Amino acid sequence: MATTIGEEKVTVFGEEEAKQLVNGLRVAYDSGRTRSYSWRVAQLKNVVRMCDDSEKEVVEALYKDLAKPELEGTLYEPRNDLRSRELMRVCFAARYDKECMQSGTQGTKELDQAGEVLSIDPVIGAIAAGNAVVLKPSELAPASSSLLAKLFSQYLDTSAIKVVEGAVPETSALLEQKWDKIMYTGNGRVGRIVMAAAAKHLTPVIMELGGKCPAVVDSDINLEVAMRRLIAGKWGCNNGQACISPDYILTTKDYAPKLVDALKTELERFYGKNQLESKDLSRIVNSNHFARLSKLLDDEKVSGKIVYGGEKDEEKLRIAPTILLDVPRDSLIMSEEIFGPLLPILMLNNIDESFDVINSGTKPLAAYIFTNNKKLKEKFVMSVSAGGIVVNDTTIHLAVHTVPFGGVGESGMGSYHGKFSFDAFSHKKAVLYRSFIGDAALRYPPYTGFKLRMMKALMGGSFLAILRALFRGSKP
Repeated sequence: MATTIGEEKVTVFGEEEAKQLVNGLRVAYDSGRTRSYSWRVAQLKNVVRMCDDSEKEVVEALYKDLAKPELEGTLYEPRNDLRSRELMRVCFAARYDKECMQSGTQGTKELDQAGEVLSIDPVIGAIAAGNAVVLKPSELAPASSSLLAKLFSQYLDTSAIKVVEGAVPETSALLEQKWDKIMYTGNGRVGRIVMAAAAKHLTPVIMELGGKCPAVVDSDINLEVAMRRLIAGKWGCNNGQACISPDYILTTKDYAPKLVDALKTELERFYGKNQLESKDLSRIVNSNHFARLSKLLDDEKVSGKIVYGGEKDEEKLRIAPTILLDVPRDSLIMSEEIFGPLLPILMLNNIDESFDVINSGTKPLAAYIFTNNKKLKEKFVMSVSAGGIVVNDTTIHLAVHTVPFGGVGESGMGSYHGKFSFDAFSHKKAVLYRSFIGDAALRYPPYTGFKLRMMKALMGGSFLAILRALFRGSKP
């Protein structure tokens, strides 16, 4: 359906269009085509070809949306999931773990696709598992969204893999439909809306929601290396606009000044003195987020706490890397996920206090610790509940496709990446095959004392108990 506003033709995507889209996907899925070996191989090969052919366009779109440096734009793109050997090994498997269950019975776990999937990020895993897929990119990155729509239509089977662009109306129309699985990445507020919509149809969901990711810094470390890795995870990842970026630092009062000095030195080494002009830092995604971040800095509770940075350029949507020292825990900047280039530091009497600070808040998507203390590492891993934990680095677990990536509690549910994306968008269906041989009267009425003793003996698994049941003088 289309309407005309002035001389501009605008396509309207509403509930009726969403219903037609889902019906089309259902036809494609029910035909069995998406579950075939040949279809899945062809689509994955086309994704590889799409990435190879369009690398320059991807980099340009990311620059338009975020002023993202070319190196970052080249590193973080869809080929990462295609490099997962485990994903490639299992994506065409149709049967797992065949084993003899009992006499005359075979047990298998059959692969069963999720069906029609409303997916955001792990499209590759959803395709590999044989699903029909809809990708709804974020309207906050219009250049990237438009490019994805164009590339998917050029390289992939558009009867089973579709891209829907738009904002709230389009998302709402899609959510009104019945899906077999939904994946959402974003904030908790929208996540609750998605879950409420999914609940109407009892649709399972996967959510990656972020949160306040802490970075604990102990004093027995190589501080220069630690700060370089922390900067790479914070400002080298969309200038802090990433769900797994370190959100705040926890360190001791005695060590904080040394840590701040090291951060300043490395930041200037990476981005120069005038960091608002650095070509290696992304800009803020839009004016709304720029205003939100400015509000965090203007909070009276953090007045005078800025020890580095703080410069802003509203016209260019740029905020320099900013360090705030000794930030109150009840300040505005500590009440929400920052998702930007601001980094508050909380000062503690001793490093063990960090556990109480972290665990008193919502569970983060990621938690980081820098230490050489073996016992502290072990305590951190055991005591901190987070989607993922990295020791002596930040964010790199996102690129390790042999481990699952996902949240816990308010930071999300479910996991994906590599083989885990395949698992997320498929169902291991238990199937038993029996012959007509070996039918035991024990399971059928009339139930006798002998049958009861035999059943208990069998369930106990003791050969001696079975013999005792047989020779106690009772008959079936």
